[in-house]
Amino acid sequence: MKRFGISALVFAVLVGASLIATGPAWSDKKGKHEEEGNVAEMAKEAKVTVDQAIKTATEKVQGTVVEAELEKKHDKTIWEVEILGADGKTSEVHIDAMTGAVIDVEDKEHDKKGEKKGEMKGEKKGKGKK
Repeated sequence: MKRFGISALVFAVLVGASLIATGPAWSDKKGKHEEEGNVAEMAKEAKVTVDQAIKTATEKVQGTVVEAELEKKHDKTIWEVEILGADGKTSEVHIDAMTGAVIDVEDKEHDKKGEKKGEMKGEKKGKGKK
């Protein structure tokens, strides 16, 4: 009986330790809160609304708007509008959130697995091969 009690205790400690160790993987409340705070700050800075950004983007690239997101790139608040063209290609139109000017247009190329060309599985955007 004593051996069973020790085994159960060891098992309980291992399960508890693994739950504590993996906690951040499934509990990301702090990161979400910080992200929401950043978006709120960016929205206060932006003089261009999402509707204005989408209108400008669709004038530049024809297609269906898939996503519009307020981001900070190179210390500048921008709207990133993702557009799916009739040809099936996706483009990102970057618009200055202060002036409404189009900064650039990026064509997103994907292979059959949905990964960007030149990007290996697991790599993050912007970190290509050297």
